[in-house]
Amino acid sequence: MKGIVIIPSYNTGAEILIKTVRTVMENWPHVCVAFDGSDDGSDKALEAALGPESDVKIIVNHINRGKGATVLDAARECLEQGFTHVCSFDSDGQHCAADIAKMFEAASDDGSDFVLGIPQFGPEAPAERIKGRKVGNGFASFETLGIGPADSLYGMRVYPIVPLLKAMKGPRRGRRYDFDTEAAVRLTWAGLRAINIPTPVRYPRKEDGGVTHFKYLRDNVLLTFMHTRLLIELPFHLPTLIRERRKLRALQTK
Repeated sequence: MKGIVIIPSYNTGAEILIKTVRTVMENWPHVCVAFDGSDDGSDKALEAALGPESDVKIIVNHINRGKGATVLDAARECLEQGFTHVCSFDSDGQHCAADIAKMFEAASDDGSDFVLGIPQFGPEAPAERIKGRKVGNGFASFETLGIGPADSLYGMRVYPIVPLLKAMKGPRRGRRYDFDTEAAVRLTWAGLRAINIPTPVRYPRKEDGGVTHFKYLRDNVLLTFMHTRLLIELPFHLPTLIRERRKLRALQTK
């Protein structure tokens, strides 16, 4: 396995982005920052902060296309450079960089599984975000017969690149806030085993540079349409899900 951390960024703000990237660099040697139409100057600030000798790969897209599209484009470039797995990592300081190695180590070299973080929220986490994700997680559990993601929305994951690109190929696939959920469901449908690992998450305050692009109405409508598509397709994937569920139960009873 050869893994790289992909950090998608859209107007994160230079201060918190630079801090996040440096923290990731302290925990993993291969890092790619992919800018998704940022116009806040954070790309130039990061390049200046890292210097010309930095090994960090920087991709700048001038049009905002969404987190999913950004991760997939960066994954394709990383695949061409010989990487087999990617760890998606939010740019806003929420994720725990110390757990990157643990998540890569949990993934199989052959791409037969993918690793998802189970967020362990602190007291600063917005209550509406914690409660709201329960509905989406319930749908994702139903769509995978309970063998998929423990948390369908949390963005810190390790994906095998080739299966990810295959599962998310096509125009009617999540490219924005719906990406994380749809990728997890479709990889489970493809027969990959979901490995769920608890990891701490923090919500930086606005005073500390914390930023969110979550839009309650827009993104919930997006998720509703995505789950509608998945539920319509679900019957076609039941044979695979039932087979994989039986395998998992057999392993658990040994």
